[in-house]
Formats: sequence, C-alpha cells, structure tokens
Amino acid sequence: MPDLPSRWNEFLAHFLFVLAAWTGFIKYLFPVAYALSNGEHWNTHVYWDLWPLAHLWLGWALLRQAAYARQLAIIMSVIEIVIIVSKLAMFLSAPEWTIWRTNWFVNKVFVLGCFILILVTALMRPGAFRARRLPESST
Repeated sequence: MPDLPSRWNEFLAHFLFVLAAWTGFIKYLFPVAYALSNGEHWNTHVYWDLWPLAHLWLGWALLRQAAYARQLAIIMSVIEIVIIVSKLAMFLSAPEWTIWRTNWFVNKVFVLGCFILILVTALMRPGAFRARRLPESST
C-alpha cells in the first residue's frame, strides 16, 4: 500500500487550494461582478496571471507525493517570496488603501506566509516531500 501524505503536507496542500480559490475570487470573480454591476467593461479591474493554477499544481504534487514535489516547492517558494516581498515593499512605500489594493495586500500576506511555510519545510525537513512508494508487485 502506498504511503499517504503526512498531515502537514495535507495542510500545506489544502492551504494552497484555499489560496487558489481565494485568489480566483479576489482577482477574477469579484472584479468582474463589480465591473458588470457598475456598467463597466467586464475585465476593467482584472489583473491576469496564472499563479492560482501554479498553486493548484503544487498542492496536487504535495498530495500525490510526486517525485518532483520538493524541487517544485523550493523553486516556486523562492520565486513567490522574491516577487511578493518586492511588490509589498513597493506598495508599502506609498500605500493606496482602495478596496482593490487592500484585497490584494491581504491576499499577498497570506500567500507569502504559505510559501514561507513550504520553503522552511522543504529545506528543514527534506524527507517531508518524499516521493510516493510504489506498491509491491503481486506477480
């Protein structure tokens, strides 16, 4: 029988799934609904990117215990942390507390926290993202 992911890996994976859903709401559904309700073009307030899909991929890799999960976790975490810290530094130098920027800020703080946890886990506990063992052959 294959190993199941640890509770911590399940937590991190589900944290990523919640972040992907939350990000999708904040970046896509809410801005589209707002624009349409105010008679604006539907994508007036949408800022497109594929990060929610990347978060789903990493969450799936953690749950499936994919062989590449640790490498993906480290690479994605470092990239996310560098990007988010840079963006937060720029924002905090001249904050604009509109509904759009406040939603963005709160989301980025949670995404940053999640990826710090993932990076620390990947570096401090390298075996935490081990690959799934294949079941024994019964031949």
